[in-house]
Amino acid sequence: MENALLIGLSRQTTLERQLDVIANNIANVNTSGYKADNSLFEEYLNTPAHEDNFVGSDRRVSFVQDRGTYRDMTQGAVEQTQNPLDVAIDGSGFLAVQTPDGERYTRDGNLHINSTGQLVTVAGNPVLGTSGPIVLQQTDHDVNITPDGTITVVEGSGRTDSIRGTLRVVSFADAQKMLKEGLNLYSAGEGGTPQADTKSTIRQGFIEKSNVNAVSEMSRMMEVSRAYSSIANLMNQQSELQKTAIQQLADVPA
Repeated sequence: MENALLIGLSRQTTLERQLDVIANNIANVNTSGYKADNSLFEEYLNTPAHEDNFVGSDRRVSFVQDRGTYRDMTQGAVEQTQNPLDVAIDGSGFLAVQTPDGERYTRDGNLHINSTGQLVTVAGNPVLGTSGPIVLQQTDHDVNITPDGTITVVEGSGRTDSIRGTLRVVSFADAQKMLKEGLNLYSAGEGGTPQADTKSTIRQGFIEKSNVNAVSEMSRMMEVSRAYSSIANLMNQQSELQKTAIQQLADVPA
């Protein structure tokens, strides 16, 4: 295969993967606490498949290779909901939750109380406090969550506050190593160790929105689509040029 076609194919492959990343960002533009992904690219140099008649750097063919993705960990806009169980994290912390696969982490503070009184996420995973899952009683009311995550309630007809637990907020030395696992959850990733986050604060009655910029992502999608089409046209022209050359060579008298 011609080197020009190989180079074009490598670029099309990376553009296709980049389009998948952009499409996933757009699909999660309304997902609370979602962090946008971005693609990483690098130049991959290799010797040509044939024709050893160039010298120096001209002998090397430059391909495009996608290294992976990185996350934009900037905080999304905060929206007030008036729901006393909703929380937004100001800072780099994550809420710790318990799942069937073990402890996981999320920025989605849209919380609820299940049928057994446990504080859970939208997916039904129990939210962990510093002493385990947080459980409220049926007679609890006037829920208050302080900036440090302490949850207090007024129990029954009483007038004094009762503590039901403190939200376990953790952070990581390198949040880029965390792995997305779906349902707005992250695992610690390779070598990641959660540390108690004392710098982040909790805002009760608020939700952190996705940090995806919908307009920017749509513009990127159009740009990637046009680049893919341009390369496809270039490859078609290269193929037609090669076909014409072969036909003309065939007409040359022996």
